[in-house]
Amino acid sequence: MNPQFKKGVLELCVLNMIEKKDYYGYELVEDISKVFEISEGTLYPILRRLTEEKYFETYLKESSEGPSRKYYRITKLGKAFQKEQFKQWIEFNQQVEKLIGKEIK
Repeated sequence: MNPQFKKGVLELCVLNMIEKKDYYGYELVEDISKVFEISEGTLYPILRRLTEEKYFETYLKESSEGPSRKYYRITKLGKAFQKEQFKQWIEFNQQVEKLIGKEIK
């Protein structure tokens, strides 16, 4: 997959996934990589920025497999941002479909 496509949609994917449940970073990388490959080095800057912008908050949770893990939880501000970003994604998708069509020939 084109890296620019992934880069453009990854933030929205992260917002949508964390809106549904709290994640720790590596777990999020694993789940996203089931659909398209990403690295931790790609994801962590996004998590850090969204946390700094108050869209996520973090907390530590004990792990039976080693040290405590930092979990990310979406905030009220983050939910509003996620909804707006999702709305823009739908509009963008519809505009692209008008330009290139739904079927590849």
